[in-house]
Amino acid sequence: MRPDDPDLAALAQRHLERWRLRADGAAVRGADTLTMPVRTADGAPALLKTGAADSEHLVLRRWGGDGAVRLLRADPHERVLLTERVAPTTLDALPDTQACEIVAALYARLHVPALPQLPSATAELQRWANRLPELDAAVPVPRRLTEQALALSRNLADDAAEVVLHGDLHFASVHAADREPWLAVDARPLNGDPHDELAPMLLHRWDDYAGHVRDGVRHRFWTLVDAAGLDEDRARAWVVVRMVQAATGAAPTQAAAVTRYLAIAKAVQD
Repeated sequence: MRPDDPDLAALAQRHLERWRLRADGAAVRGADTLTMPVRTADGAPALLKTGAADSEHLVLRRWGGDGAVRLLRADPHERVLLTERVAPTTLDALPDTQACEIVAALYARLHVPALPQLPSATAELQRWANRLPELDAAVPVPRRLTEQALALSRNLADDAAEVVLHGDLHFASVHAADREPWLAVDARPLNGDPHDELAPMLLHRWDDYAGHVRDGVRHRFWTLVDAAGLDEDRARAWVVVRMVQAATGAAPTQAAAVTRYLAIAKAVQD
């Protein structure tokens, strides 16, 4: 559904009326969401989000405001959430190292025991690995990398211990807030290995790497690993697998994105 689809706006309007909310600012359109600042019936500031991820309400309830926005109300059937309000300011406003340290601290708070209602990233990875030898990638990926990713994916699946993952934690999905300095938003939750949370941070703010992609990726990777106390080898393996998976699933028109995926996979191994 497009963010400017009238059905999305109409859905927001229905919940304004149903939950006795009033608009309190301009709506923000994302790729497939519409988020609107509102006031509740008692005047409290909040955010109304339409187009939420299917299980986003589940993890917000589970986190209970610890490291993430607090859920105030949810309509899971129509994928509408009411949360506490956060500021427009994101980690994009901070230097790279400081932003990585904040995200790394959030890992420990958000990686709670796995929820049975969520899909398994490890199981999904195994399905991809089983298809990989016959996969006809639209964009060529070096055979060395695909063979390496296949071997790594099997090793990772063999001894996986899953927790709840945010699923898309990066600079723009952490916002400044009043209750805490920074809170995570816009989860795409699933169960998985905690080392499988790094890839989005390596992909975002690509312009920061200008002129020094290898060193920039490596610095960000090591900052996240060290600050979060993760196992370097396991984190590296997950990054390589995720980058190869993304590259093999790319369309011919996504050549620039594939170049980024492969650059990251190589940088964390140099």
